[in-house]
Amino acid sequence: MSPALLPDDVREYLEQAPRLELQEPFLRTLGKLADEQGVGLFVVGGFVRDYFLGKERKDIDFTVVGDALAFARFLARRFRSKAVIYERFHTALVPIGEYRCEFVGTRRETYEPESRKPQVEEGTLWDDLRRRDFTINAMAIALNEPYWGAFLDLFGGLRHLHQRYIQTPTDPSVTFNEDPLRMLRAARFVAALDGTLAEDARQAMEKLSSRIQIVSQERITEELLKLLQTPRPSKGFLVLFETGLLQYIFPELHRLAGVELVQVGNQAYGHKDVFRHTLQVLDNVAQHSEQVWLRLAALLHDIGKLKTKRFVEGVGWTFHGHEEVGARMVERLFRRMKLPLDKLPYVQTLVRLHQRPQALVDEGVTDSAIRRLIVQAGDALEDLFILCRADITTRNPVLARKYLKNYDALYQRILEVQEKDRLRAFQSPVRGDEIMALCNLPPSPAVGYIKKALEEAILDGIVPNDYDAVKAYLLEHKEQLLAEALAYQEEHFRRKRGQSTPKPEPSS
Repeated sequence: MSPALLPDDVREYLEQAPRLELQEPFLRTLGKLADEQGVGLFVVGGFVRDYFLGKERKDIDFTVVGDALAFARFLARRFRSKAVIYERFHTALVPIGEYRCEFVGTRRETYEPESRKPQVEEGTLWDDLRRRDFTINAMAIALNEPYWGAFLDLFGGLRHLHQRYIQTPTDPSVTFNEDPLRMLRAARFVAALDGTLAEDARQAMEKLSSRIQIVSQERITEELLKLLQTPRPSKGFLVLFETGLLQYIFPELHRLAGVELVQVGNQAYGHKDVFRHTLQVLDNVAQHSEQVWLRLAALLHDIGKLKTKRFVEGVGWTFHGHEEVGARMVERLFRRMKLPLDKLPYVQTLVRLHQRPQALVDEGVTDSAIRRLIVQAGDALEDLFILCRADITTRNPVLARKYLKNYDALYQRILEVQEKDRLRAFQSPVRGDEIMALCNLPPSPAVGYIKKALEEAILDGIVPNDYDAVKAYLLEHKEQLLAEALAYQEEHFRRKRGQSTPKPEPSS
């Protein structure tokens, strides 16, 4: 590209800018193609930030001085790819090899007060960098000759990156008012960099926190999941809480904060701050697993405590049944937050069972109880123990070591029972079709009842998890099981008609 096609102020800046060593031959190729097409090409945003952090990145944002959409279409033809064009936003996405490349023409953006969508108009390169969310994302690198590798840093982004300081390029009230999602991004970058939020940015977030309500749930949820994947997510959630954003995007979590006191005589009784405990558990999990759904389960594990909190004189604060209440709340949260429903059973299982291992330790570990835990946890068993260990937040090191030792011993027993009883993928070895044949039953609730009764007998240790043994048990108790199953089936149909009688329990 001829340097004359760039504005004088841009050329003057580039001529004096330091040059960076870019290793990707792919970028050199794009720079040469930009020269051929007569457009200015700059890599911007996250790629530049991660370049200085030493991180590899396959999603690359480019700013184009010239016709960005025409250049994207040219590249799609050149690399036999397909350009996804967003005409309204002057943006195009082109997959090229292993890279996902987004090309944007230099632009400025404005937002109507109640709009989620920006009004886009043509702007200069400086306008384009100025509109970005944070100084650490407003850096750019030139790819054209003769400016290859020239580093643009108008707002001190590199200094802020070294300081781990999250600041907006311009007035934060304007930046956050234009796109309120940037307030969530601020919290995420604080957590990602273990950084500090600029005070004027914090004040702007407090002032504008309610404006987050105009942002779509999908965008909010995407940011929350990204925050969960940071090395220390608690820092981001604390920012959201302290600035007032959390009450709008995650009210159930926000309401866990604080300690309620009850005065009994001269003694005041309080409980631990469940919100801050939750954040500590989340960070503990993050140290041992990058699995985002396990981290989400950690965030939600005590979500039911607010609804179950009771003060019992002589006992203190209790939260009986908070695991089951929380598990039921999880489904409503998933639907409201538009989280993928295929992950719901896993998260619910962890929330529902997160205190079960401790209960086993307290009540005494029997093979029967272990079998039930193995079956109920399923594929989430190992992650359940990560969560349980992370849930140990006592400041007493002696107690902490005791709890961890108990969990280690319990997990070893589980492995032994799991191997002995072949419970890795448990269900009755005598299946429904054979139950129908042996008991002369059509497909019906009675068949499910008998199958469940056989599984309960295995879990209780009455019969081993072996086909011949379970079949023999069925034949021996066939008349009793069949009578119970038919009574259960009759009750099942009564309930459907709006009538009710006591429900029989499976025989063991």
